[in-house]
Amino acid sequence: MSSDLIIDVTPSEIVIALQENKKIVEFTRVRSGAKFAVGDIYLGKVKKIMPSLNAAFIDVGYEKDAFLHYLDMGPQFATLNKFLRITSSRKNKISSISRIHSEPDINKEGKVNEILKIGQKILVQVAKEPISTKGPRLTSEISIAGRFLVLLPFSDKVSISQKIKTNEEKNRLKKLIQSIKPRKYGVIVRTVAEGKRVAELDKELRRLVDKWETTFNKLSRVNAPSLIIGEIDRTTALLRDIYHPKFNSIIVNDHSVSNELSEYISSIQPDKKKIVKFYSGRQPIFEYFGIEKQIKASFGKTVSFKEGAYLIVEHTEAFHVIDVNSGNRAKAGLDQETNALDVNMAACDEIARQLRLRDMGGIIVIDFIDMHIAANRQKVYEYMKEIMAADRTKHNILPLSKFCLMQITRQRVRPEENIETAEKCPTCKGSGNIVPTILFADDLDGKVKYILKDLNKKKLSLKVHPYLAAYLTKGLKSYRNKWFFKYFRWVKVDANNSYSYLEYHFFDENLEEIIL
Repeated sequence: MSSDLIIDVTPSEIVIALQENKKIVEFTRVRSGAKFAVGDIYLGKVKKIMPSLNAAFIDVGYEKDAFLHYLDMGPQFATLNKFLRITSSRKNKISSISRIHSEPDINKEGKVNEILKIGQKILVQVAKEPISTKGPRLTSEISIAGRFLVLLPFSDKVSISQKIKTNEEKNRLKKLIQSIKPRKYGVIVRTVAEGKRVAELDKELRRLVDKWETTFNKLSRVNAPSLIIGEIDRTTALLRDIYHPKFNSIIVNDHSVSNELSEYISSIQPDKKKIVKFYSGRQPIFEYFGIEKQIKASFGKTVSFKEGAYLIVEHTEAFHVIDVNSGNRAKAGLDQETNALDVNMAACDEIARQLRLRDMGGIIVIDFIDMHIAANRQKVYEYMKEIMAADRTKHNILPLSKFCLMQITRQRVRPEENIETAEKCPTCKGSGNIVPTILFADDLDGKVKYILKDLNKKKLSLKVHPYLAAYLTKGLKSYRNKWFFKYFRWVKVDANNSYSYLEYHFFDENLEEIIL
């Protein structure tokens, strides 16, 4: 399987598209200056205690207070609180948490008002980004993620990823980590650590410990609410979680991001540094690599997937509903049950891709085409579990009911990616009334004349939908040739698939749009 990462960097946002076998499977949009990402560690202040929910609302600087449930405080909360008191003191001289005497674990059945009080400072980590009208969801079980390891301050446990199959390798990694980890630190060994040497793991472990220990001096200098440790930027974080040696290329249209990613790849696999490539073409990067077209086809209410079959995807506040339809697809010689099984199996592939692509979380209900044979329903269930194994997000799949309904729960840690693919008519602006299309070319002709004659622009680029580009450029008597002989200036006509049918934009020699 080939994997490619295409990254579009603009002043307002970074858009990341992951392709597997040239098909987009993950799509992430990061606003510039966005805060409260999963993994960020904050010094917060308790604003409100809710005994009925056994939870507290914490001020971390977001417009809405963040939510911390008692069960998310972690068993080592008392030790973490003691650490915060010591390090917040200006007389702090602690250089390692191994010098802090551990407090007893808090009671699992305890109450939040027994531990927290209003105005208290508290160290928390973002577990879920703000979604809809809700603020961030927090945890006090601090973890610092690396590529091979996850560091857990104040815990002594060493856990090994369940995806590492052989007991021999699990035992090797457990003994290795126990021999090199400092006291009062727990470690989770990630799947990609399989087969790694002690030097690589020790280097990352030291880096994670150093990152945590930067909080020692920082806590004495800041007031709540403040960001204490920021997660690395989303691009590098995504790369850290998904990168594997079979990556073909990482293509980005920004020099600084390209250099950052090159440095990161060099640090984990120096011989793969060259897979990071800078894109310098004039055409938009997503347009050039066909991402824009895939986005248009993959988002929206209706998604086609195989020989006329399609999905209907509906979203509500509480859950998502996916309906599988065979459409006009019917194979000659196949009975209804066999045809339904064939469509349902193909639908599993597209549904698994849609869940990752849109980052759909919460409860997902799938209405498959009815199958009357229990063995066929079991086949669909087993196949869905198999292909969903590639999804890094925690999920749980239930078998199909006799009505061919499947329920999936998928962890939601950030807002769902939703792109409106239905286009508003650029001519009527959604009103339903348009000027006669026969006058469209005359209108365009008049604007070209105004730009070249009245504004006296030396160079002019016109970006339009591919159909319009063909109309304006094909043949000896095309509009482009007519403009050249009339104004003695060449109008560059570029096709852009992301434009709606009659949409067009003018650009000058500096590629700045000319607003008329």
